[in-house]
Amino acid sequence: MMVSSGMHELCNSLRIAPGAECWSEAEWETRDSALRVAVLASRSEAEAFRLIAREARTVLKTYSSNFFTVTRFLPPAKRVQVEAIYAAVRYPDEIVDTFPIVAIEKSARLAAWRAQYERALEIQGLRAMVVAGVPCFIAGFVQVMRDTGIPAEYYRAFLNAMVLDVHPRKFETMDDLIDSYIYGSAVVVGYFLAYVYGASHTATFADTLESARRLGIALQLTNFLRDVAEDQRRGRQYLPLDLLANQGIHEMDATNPNQHSAIARVVKEMCMVAAGHYAYAASTVDTFSPDSRTAIRACIDVYGELNERILHSSRSITHRESVPLSQKLRVLPASKYWRIPLAYLGW
Repeated sequence: MMVSSGMHELCNSLRIAPGAECWSEAEWETRDSALRVAVLASRSEAEAFRLIAREARTVLKTYSSNFFTVTRFLPPAKRVQVEAIYAAVRYPDEIVDTFPIVAIEKSARLAAWRAQYERALEIQGLRAMVVAGVPCFIAGFVQVMRDTGIPAEYYRAFLNAMVLDVHPRKFETMDDLIDSYIYGSAVVVGYFLAYVYGASHTATFADTLESARRLGIALQLTNFLRDVAEDQRRGRQYLPLDLLANQGIHEMDATNPNQHSAIARVVKEMCMVAAGHYAYAASTVDTFSPDSRTAIRACIDVYGELNERILHSSRSITHRESVPLSQKLRVLPASKYWRIPLAYLGW
């Protein structure tokens, strides 16, 4: 997924490494309860949102070091909105990928989360949503939606993609993968961010959305390609059937060493597709508001480097590639390094 899965670190954004720290369902509930108390005791809507955004920042720092790093280059007002968005996509991703519950329970949790989202849309006011029992991260996200104009349908599409991960299917072609899954898991998350980042005065918002769409596709593909074996363990297969068939594979098994070379060729082919989307996004960064471009370029550079490492890897597809901190620093803007250690200190 992206928030493992589409922002799935973006998305995806957005996916945590196997063995990395993650919270249990009980801890999520405990944190929401404590946050709810603080929000209800707040003296204003602005203070309530700051409390939710601060906890959302903890979620982002815990689950996605890459995305946390690149968001440090956003102006503060946009950064807190992005953090609120991330928390709202992270929790459903945890239901699907992390909580030790069976499929029927995952479906029930997602349905309850969706119902709370629909309920929040009918309530005016951040604290009023929390008073009504809406989870704090949904309330914070809906507030961002209202402040930026994000269409309500986008989050519904995201939740549809989460349902598809509970009941996975295979994808016939790359177009099928993008239209049926990546749109909901990553493209709409890119759209969320586009509404926060805003368009430059020289571009139409349609141009900005297209750049966000292409970057969302690229990010999600990269996350798929670094986790082929892990996804199979979860019962998912994101490599299109036609690409596998072209390499003589009609039933993929990432645990079978005899298939590794053929699967690796498919992975490399998809890396090239992702590289094309990264290139498009890089060439259209100027369609975004100037104060957001540093963060977007950093995202493209860090994840583009990850994509390159996967493309040129000589190791088995069972190995999960990552970008070392030293390499991240080389692709991030040197004049802004100071923001990274301060962010980890909680500033």
